[in-house]
Amino acid sequence: MTRAQIEGLPGKGSAIVIIPTGSIEQHGPHLPVGVDSILGQAWLASALQHLPPAAPIYVGPPITYGKSNEHGNFPGTITLSARTLHRLLRATARQLAALGFRTLAVLNTHGGNSPVLVSTLREIQAAVGINAGMLSFGWKAPLPPHEAAQGIHAGQFETALMLAVAPDLVSMEHAVCEFPPRSAATESVGPIDAPSIYGWQTTDLSRTGVIGDATAATVADGRSWLAAGGRALADQILKLAEKVRA
Repeated sequence: MTRAQIEGLPGKGSAIVIIPTGSIEQHGPHLPVGVDSILGQAWLASALQHLPPAAPIYVGPPITYGKSNEHGNFPGTITLSARTLHRLLRATARQLAALGFRTLAVLNTHGGNSPVLVSTLREIQAAVGINAGMLSFGWKAPLPPHEAAQGIHAGQFETALMLAVAPDLVSMEHAVCEFPPRSAATESVGPIDAPSIYGWQTTDLSRTGVIGDATAATVADGRSWLAAGGRALADQILKLAEKVRA
């Protein structure tokens, strides 16, 4: 959009601006470092197909770098500090407010960003004076139990999605299956699928940078999950739009 188009948008006060947040970080030997940011765009593209054409939903430029210091021991990772990510999102919110928008929704596809985003969005609501929150999918892929509980990075889920979205960037001949040793998963950092009070690095849990079974990924699963997740995300966006209008 041009500056004139943005300036002339009607109903900005009841519109929603979605900001995708991702990361640039290692995703094992078989996936590119841009997985999280690529998938954020893919999820939104899928969801937008299910929204009414006239819905007051706008997608802002993505924040492709994230807080990824847990992956810093592997090459390819470019991480922001928590302070930098915080300031970047606050600056974005201030500019959107100056343009006349009153609702900011973040679609986050990197778990390491979440603690920073939650506190920053609360601060934005108080200090900037606009509605600010995180979008959720309200949906989970039907993964095998062990993968669902422990496969948190570059495993079956992300690999399948990338096969569906950007197969030319996936090297399945290098895909591996690696889960954390039981002692590491339960004693050092707590259950992988639950919040932990301990700081950890990916190298504490994995030699390859993969935490899960990437070898089980299929393009058919990726396409199915992308479609289902896109529909679920669209539902969440529409519910937010109804709440904003109310």
